[in-house]
Amino acid sequence: MDRHSRLVAYFKVLLPLAALALMSTLFLLSRSIAPTGTAPFADKDIEDRVRGQQITGAFFSGITASGDEITVSASTAHPANTDGSADAEELRAHMTLAQGGDIRLQSDTGTVDPTQSQASFRGNVLITTSTGYTVRTQQLDTGLETLAAETPGQVEATGPFGDITAGQMKIGAKNQDAPVHMLFTKGVKLVYDPRNPGKD
Repeated sequence: MDRHSRLVAYFKVLLPLAALALMSTLFLLSRSIAPTGTAPFADKDIEDRVRGQQITGAFFSGITASGDEITVSASTAHPANTDGSADAEELRAHMTLAQGGDIRLQSDTGTVDPTQSQASFRGNVLITTSTGYTVRTQQLDTGLETLAAETPGQVEATGPFGDITAGQMKIGAKNQDAPVHMLFTKGVKLVYDPRNPGKD
């Protein structure tokens, strides 16, 4: 057998053995490697995604029987439960009154329930009106089909006549065709400011 034939015979044996050795090494390495990569999301992001759907730039609008226009918006909203309500962040509302003027609402958080035509503004609630009133409170509950709102707790307000504190405030009209007004109740205190030009 010449030299070439001997080399061919050796390679026929050595190459398969080398291939088996390489394959064995790969399997051994694959068993010893532990996963060291991290998930592409932080734990809080994963929890938020698992918790439920989230809507960015949520928007709701409607018109009351009296012709008042109500628009409600939020930076984000997600389902609160199975009854159709939604928890919202940075809740805003704009009420354009059929009798003239407007009312604007804003709060840190809140809940909107279109099925019950109700909304609740909570946390640093700010109410401003085109008639010059600014009201601050911690919660305001309002309807979405009828312009009727009230605070369950204390309010602090400034207006054309001065500063007002009260245990409760309501926004609404006595009947469908009457103008919308603000009613302060439960221990009302007015600090009158004679320098305010709105006193007349």
